[in-house]
Amino acid sequence: MPKKGANISLSSYDDIFSTQESRQETGEHVIMLPLESIHPFKNHPFRIVDDEEMQKTAESIREYGVLVPAIVRPLENGEYEMISGHRRRYASMLAGKETMPVIVREMDDDTATIFMVDSNLQREHILPSERAKAYQMKVEAIKHQGQKRSVETTSRQVVGKLEAAALIGDEIGQSGRQVQRFMRLNNLIPEILDIWTTRKGDVHRIYFL
Repeated sequence: MPKKGANISLSSYDDIFSTQESRQETGEHVIMLPLESIHPFKNHPFRIVDDEEMQKTAESIREYGVLVPAIVRPLENGEYEMISGHRRRYASMLAGKETMPVIVREMDDDTATIFMVDSNLQREHILPSERAKAYQMKVEAIKHQGQKRSVETTSRQVVGKLEAAALIGDEIGQSGRQVQRFMRLNNLIPEILDIWTTRKGDVHRIYFL
């Protein structure tokens, strides 16, 4: 994966979905990309559920198209990695679309991970297991950014696990300890963790995209 782009430790939801005016200022623009050229984010922790809500989304896209562009980053092979828009991509496939609107942004791995997690944490329905994996990925990205800055500036800017959890907690209105509690779910054996992939006892058809 490419290592380009500035380091960004935390970002707001508004930063992820920029306005047309801000895109013009930065030179970004919306383009149409073939769905087959957009690949899921590596180790994407959020599952794409083929349920009634997804069917409604597909029907809306079939009639009106994708109204909010996805965000992708370029890969070295000339294709793209999805940062935000996995559900829209899958719904577009269901709707029989071959392309979707996207904004292409250069990001290094840490920045891309943080953007991906932030954009999905805004969703209303997130399983505890998904949240646990997402927090873990974001903590590791923040720690790695701190380590890189320390090397670049030769000063102590290393962010530890506890500090990273506290930063995430401050951003989402929870304590760092609560973030750590979620992350402990990642220590469960897969069979136990799978219990968290059901809601209210209903088993859903789940796609790992």
